[in-house]
Amino acid sequence: MKHITTKYLLSLSALLILVSSCESTKRMSNQDKGVAVGAAGGAVIGGIIGNNVGKRGNTALGALIGAVVGGAAGGIIGNKMDRQAQQIKTELPGAKVERVEEGINITFDENNPDGSKAGVYFATNKFNISDNSKLALDKLVKIFNDNPDTDILIEGHTDDVGRDEYNMSLSEKRAKAVGDYLVNAGIRASRITTKWYGESQPKVDNNSDANRALNRRVEFVITANDKMKQEAKQQAGQ
Repeated sequence: MKHITTKYLLSLSALLILVSSCESTKRMSNQDKGVAVGAAGGAVIGGIIGNNVGKRGNTALGALIGAVVGGAAGGIIGNKMDRQAQQIKTELPGAKVERVEEGINITFDENNPDGSKAGVYFATNKFNISDNSKLALDKLVKIFNDNPDTDILIEGHTDDVGRDEYNMSLSEKRAKAVGDYLVNAGIRASRITTKWYGESQPKVDNNSDANRALNRRVEFVITANDKMKQEAKQQAGQ
């Protein structure tokens, strides 16, 4: 420990500041958040935080924070994500759309099955794409094609009913079914990553039917790809 340099002490201090203010940064403007993260170490600090958050059980949030570029470039990316998030909210009123740092988190759960709110959900113990889910995914395909310089992470989750091994397999099949649908609809496979976590990452306690429905979900994480990041850095002079 006595060999730690001032540089690393400053980086650690910046990391602690970011961790302690993680909730408050969500309330900042996206351009301000990008500049603030840049001042604290940008992608390096973001990656460390992202890995730690992921280990604590929210891999979607970890992926979003871990993808941070920071600085003025982060602000440019954030503005683009603002526009895409608004487009998703307009086209898919049944989705929960959250802007986090320089990316977007979209959650579809089984509380969105009525015809007025097209969502992505599955019948009990099933992983086939329903007609209503196709409506939602087709709208996402259009939005993803309108915003080609992004990477898409798809996560599958279940409630705690049934064996752990079964739920893990079911969440895998659901995540891959969604990913395959997007690829078959024309989204480049290189943009898509699928992951699955079974019952290990509940949004809420599995203590009621309503809560279990919230935990049976598919999440999308949208982040800037390398091309968008490089263009943003060039535009910002970073």
